[in-house]
Amino acid sequence: MEKKKLTFPHMGDYGVVAKYLFEHILNVDVFLAPPITNKTIELGNKYSPSFVCTPFKYTLGTMIEGLDNKADIIVQAGGGCRYGYYGELQEKILKDLNYDFKFINLVTCGKTDLKKICDMLKEIDPKFNKIKSLYYLLISKKMIKYMDDIDGIIRSNIGFEVRKGSFKRLKTRMLNSFSNTKGLFDLIKKYRNFKKEFKNLEVKKPNNPLKVGIIGELYTVMEPFANYDLENMLAAFNIEVKRFTNVNYLLFEKHKKIKKYLKNTKYIKYKMGSDAADNIARTKYLCENNYDGIIHIKSSFCTPEIGAMPVISKICNEYNTPIIYFSFDSNTSVVGIKTRIEAFYDMIEMRRNNELLRRNWYWIYFNKRSCNRW
Repeated sequence: MEKKKLTFPHMGDYGVVAKYLFEHILNVDVFLAPPITNKTIELGNKYSPSFVCTPFKYTLGTMIEGLDNKADIIVQAGGGCRYGYYGELQEKILKDLNYDFKFINLVTCGKTDLKKICDMLKEIDPKFNKIKSLYYLLISKKMIKYMDDIDGIIRSNIGFEVRKGSFKRLKTRMLNSFSNTKGLFDLIKKYRNFKKEFKNLEVKKPNNPLKVGIIGELYTVMEPFANYDLENMLAAFNIEVKRFTNVNYLLFEKHKKIKKYLKNTKYIKYKMGSDAADNIARTKYLCENNYDGIIHIKSSFCTPEIGAMPVISKICNEYNTPIIYFSFDSNTSVVGIKTRIEAFYDMIEMRRNNELLRRNWYWIYFNKRSCNRW
């Protein structure tokens, strides 16, 4: 009997982890959906409600392309805002388009029901083993943590690499190696070896480079196609990038840190949905740690981030920290983004140079006065 085929929407490089997990816990063929292209967006726009947010359209278009490639099973995940309720609507849209498939929604009405998910996996594969699944879930959890740690190293250094493309090539090799992991200890060994390799890559980094923090809506932050590869744009200007949101944070850290954010941030008292409250706290952190600028990105119609933006602007005004806002949709112009990024870079570089001149002037002035006294 031919194996069933399973796929899922894209979000950064995390498809490597999802593919590894499902291949080891289910007797199915797992394949990555085709890369997101303009065709994907056109499909998502065509069958989505008009004023729904961009992640809904991107993921719906990816599902349609996966089903057109003979997928029998679609896995969807989301949560934290109204995106957590989108699975039901996307399933209804796809059923109305006469696709025959099994839909596994990991987040139903904003919550995860593990018993329900296990029952659905048992339907797909009667030999589904919970104990075996826990072991591979542990490996997948570690893999996510390791990938996010390496990404942090890359963001700090890729803008200063001596051999262009060296970080990207090594990351591709790492992901290919992770996808063929034989077990937990094999993964740990691979991570340690690759971490050494990344740290040994040749970079020419100044002692105090320009630093920019990226905050915003989680899908747009994590999916390079959704943010028009913003991080690489910044790297081209020799900027060190700080990004907070990743899957490790969302799954394993957010529920603890959000309480700390609400306690220590005077600007908010309640959760605002998705990452809005987190981004307010992150803005304060970036301002207090003297980052040269902040970039806030979101998809169009993202209600939580729209609510957070006035508070974020207030914090930036108090600390005199430059911030630029981007709202992305399917009609956003890449040329327009690059132009605004170039102008933002020119501004923060000019501010940095003016600050250095001011400090040097003070140093010369006070040293001259000291010399005159003697």
